[in-house]
Amino acid sequence: MNVSDLREEYTRFGLSESDLDPDPIEQFRKWFEEALNADLHEPNAMTLATATPEGKPSARIVLLKGFDERGFVFYTNYEGRKAQELETNPYAALVFYWGELERQVRIEGQVVRASDEESDAYYKSRPRGSRLGAWVSEQSRPIKSRERLEEKVRELETEYEDREIPRPPFWGGYRVVPEAIEFWQGRENRLHDRLLYRYSGAKWKIERLQP
Repeated sequence: MNVSDLREEYTRFGLSESDLDPDPIEQFRKWFEEALNADLHEPNAMTLATATPEGKPSARIVLLKGFDERGFVFYTNYEGRKAQELETNPYAALVFYWGELERQVRIEGQVVRASDEESDAYYKSRPRGSRLGAWVSEQSRPIKSRERLEEKVRELETEYEDREIPRPPFWGGYRVVPEAIEFWQGRENRLHDRLLYRYSGAKWKIERLQP
């Protein structure tokens, strides 16, 4: 197989300035609802890119768990690699890619921790196994074997058999507060539509970018 021969022609939609809501959060809500209605697999999956203070980047897929005018929220271990990078360099980029709709959304902004109340509420909504998993995993650190991980789960299952599982103090939410949001719609001949919202002077400004 020649990888350079792989190509896809985008023909489904266009995106014009007249299509856009003046508020990028409302525009995101519209596209997100369309992704949900298209029955895509995990439409809330997003790439999260972080970097060290020296500029060394890393990226991984996380799940969006809430969004509003304040920003985009995900949850994680506060002691893992991405959290360590966010604590020392509190800026991040997000990318949603909805291939079946020939769309992507890029978000850039500062990152802050979600409130304890928000983190508690989301943690309580998780399945019991996921709540135990948050306690068990020392995220990003080496472990001797899969068996040791499963042993730790069994130990906690016994410990909390008849008790509520509290949220670990080292686990909770982050909010990406957007400074720029780009909506990308695939078009024929790679002449894609790219419309960028940038926050400037206490309001959002929209500009079209060349593909």
